[in-house]
Amino acid sequence: MTAVPAITTDPAHGGRWTSLRSPGREWLWHRPVPERDKVAPGDAFVDAGGLEECIPTVRGLPDHGDAWSRPWTRTGDTEHVQGDSFALARSIRATADGAHVDYTLTAQPGFRFIWAAHALLDLSRQASLHMPAGASARLFPEAAPLLGETWPAGAPWITGRWPTPHGLPLDRLGPDDGTAVGAVVETPLGCVHDGHDRLALELRADGEANGGAESRPVSIAPWRNLAGYPQPHPSRSTGVEPMLGRVFDLAGAGPAEAARVPASGELRRRLTLTAACRCPSPPTHKEHCPWT
Repeated sequence: MTAVPAITTDPAHGGRWTSLRSPGREWLWHRPVPERDKVAPGDAFVDAGGLEECIPTVRGLPDHGDAWSRPWTRTGDTEHVQGDSFALARSIRATADGAHVDYTLTAQPGFRFIWAAHALLDLSRQASLHMPAGASARLFPEAAPLLGETWPAGAPWITGRWPTPHGLPLDRLGPDDGTAVGAVVETPLGCVHDGHDRLALELRADGEANGGAESRPVSIAPWRNLAGYPQPHPSRSTGVEPMLGRVFDLAGAGPAEAARVPASGELRRRLTLTAACRCPSPPTHKEHCPWT
């Protein structure tokens, strides 16, 4: 196991983050699944919690991508994994109030992918998720039974506005109601409020050096599991997943919905985590709150 202040990772078992701590609490949700340590590339996803690096897809094949089931190696301050068609390097640096996680993806120019920092958080039923009001939010067919409206025939997703796309309050994380639903919100910024605790996540990818914005569609994917998944023994967990991409399944991604490696053969991005969120709860002064 390797550790830096606040974050612990497990390179031998898929590079999974096993701990994300701020003073007084552990943020990551876990469940005991011994078979997680025995997976091999191509296996069905084994959800043990923590944070998994999902690339080149989240849903579809390979299930949750090709990095979580492979051993990583560590060289100095950098952790590496070699997939079938890419190499991913990650370095974690502690900051005064959190961490910077810098990624470099190396692949053939034009390589298309979805990437998600698949973080499952252990939050109370009073917790809430804050993102910019009005941001475009995609819902997928598992949301259909919750909407009180007819899902358009053949539609792979429908679009609404955060925080209540099509009337579904995705920012509320309780009480448990036996539902589980995911979405993709077009924003680089998200913040979790749980009592007095805050966890902010921000994703930035290189700009012109990586081929412009169309090659780096940045999103945050909430997964609101209020004791609805998996069946027949559901658990409660909350995903807040910084992403490159606007859909979960690479196979269904249109030209502007997946990230693309530029001509240099490298794409860089930074995930910033901080417990010093500036977002008041509830927001009282719009000029002081980046989430409204």
